[in-house]
Amino acid sequence: MIYHGNRFTIKASATPEQVEAALESLRNQGRVIPSVKSFVVGPDYGGEYHYGAVFAIEDLEGYWEYLVHPAHLNTDRVGLPLVDKFMSFDITDDEDPRMADKIAELHQRRYDTMPDITELVSELGEYSGSAAPASTANSHAADPRPN
Repeated sequence: MIYHGNRFTIKASATPEQVEAALESLRNQGRVIPSVKSFVVGPDYGGEYHYGAVFAIEDLEGYWEYLVHPAHLNTDRVGLPLVDKFMSFDITDDEDPRMADKIAELHQRRYDTMPDITELVSELGEYSGSAAPASTANSHAADPRPN
């Protein structure tokens, strides 16, 4: 199982209606993307982020389905323009030592084939973590675990 998460701050210029539309789009991802087995979307407590979301996905094939599903792309298009700081992470019980690379490759493949999404990501104030494009200055640091 892969738990894909996002944490983010909202720009001061975003209206409450825009924020709720983006959060509802995140919730919709959990409801309509077949590979999502469970999800949570809501306020992020105990840190510097305003909101967060976590989606449970069974495997890499399902992860790809999640990344390119129209519901996910809608969230990117309505939500990313409202976001200032964005961080993504993945937690998995899969013991494949290449899992981090495989997840990063899926995200990069999406960026390589969807220039509008890549442009939205490039306009974020800060973007770090497992979903950050390789070309961004804020991409994730090297995996510190032994190979």
